[in-house]
Amino acid sequence: MSTMIWFSGLSMLGFLATDMYLPAFETIRHEFGTTQTLISLSLSIFLLGMALGQLVYGPLSDRIGRKKMLFVGMTIFVISTVVISVSNSIELFLVARFGQALGACAGTVIWQAVVIDRYQGKASERVFATIMPLVALSPALAPLLGAGLEEFFGWRSIFVVLVVIGLALSLATTRQEESAPLDKKQEKLTVQLVRDYKQIVKSKIFMGNMLIFAACSAAFFAYLTGSPFIMTAMGYTGADIGLSYLPQTVAFLVGGYGCRSLLTRFSAKQLLPWLITLFIATVVTMFVITFATAPTTIWPILIPFCFLAVANGAIYPLVINAALADFKNCSATAAGLLNFLQTMFCFLASSVVSAFSEQGLYAVTAVMLFQGGLIVVGYLLAKHKKLAEVVAEVAVA
Repeated sequence: MSTMIWFSGLSMLGFLATDMYLPAFETIRHEFGTTQTLISLSLSIFLLGMALGQLVYGPLSDRIGRKKMLFVGMTIFVISTVVISVSNSIELFLVARFGQALGACAGTVIWQAVVIDRYQGKASERVFATIMPLVALSPALAPLLGAGLEEFFGWRSIFVVLVVIGLALSLATTRQEESAPLDKKQEKLTVQLVRDYKQIVKSKIFMGNMLIFAACSAAFFAYLTGSPFIMTAMGYTGADIGLSYLPQTVAFLVGGYGCRSLLTRFSAKQLLPWLITLFIATVVTMFVITFATAPTTIWPILIPFCFLAVANGAIYPLVINAALADFKNCSATAAGLLNFLQTMFCFLASSVVSAFSEQGLYAVTAVMLFQGGLIVVGYLLAKHKKLAEVVAEVAVA
């Protein structure tokens, strides 16, 4: 149980750092005397840092160990978060947010590698299906916690709490055993990286499932980036914004744990087409509602978005496990590349929404619809590889 809590904490850290301060967007903007676009940029730049850092932590943790790199990441996270808590300008705030992301992403990539190190097959699918839904608690609980902290102690207290969480995860890491196969012969780092990345990128199963994972996440972050300002323009308060994340979180949990249950009766390849269909239907519905009715309350959008959350909650564990399962020899490198590409998709989607923030729901739902198209491409790519393998097996037989 302690290991699962550790997995959960590492997997949630980046999302907590993303979500806790969302209700304080307007407060921070007023205190720094800056623009809505620059405050939105603090989310986009965090995603960029999360993406870039994982390219470093993955290969290094394969080479020198999971625990050492986690300690490095948690140290960077804690120091950067302290700087955020005392910052007095938007420029320092943005620089420290980038550093905070570079630290937080250590947990994101390494916990996935540890799962691949320790488990395989159905066992790893079930671990991912147990942990990934817990990640969904952050969009609901983190904004509520952040709103409460802001109201009673000011927005800076949000980042003080994140410092405490980072220190707690560092302590928990000391109690875990190293899972990386460090006894194998070490090649020159550049040679090892070229070989590993070539193996990973050539896999259509990896690339297809990565595209599904990345596009699903990007659609979610498009909504996450735009929703605070959209709801503020509709007349909602910071507390209302925090509460709005509860229904989608419950939906994500339903999807995740529903998937975990269904895996006892069905295979991942049987479940995935239905889940992708649900996702596509949802983003199309949100797009049509926005452009046909121009809603003045969040409910016409939030209700279908909950169905997207159900789909994402079930899709994530399936595609992450499928993408990483073949790379036990370089699991952290594969996880780092997977999360780098996923986070870059989120960064780009968030940046587009930020750049067109004045367009509100129109920008958000258009970006989400585009991600739906990418998911179809990813599914066809991964499916094509599987069909090719089946044909090859039949031919050999």
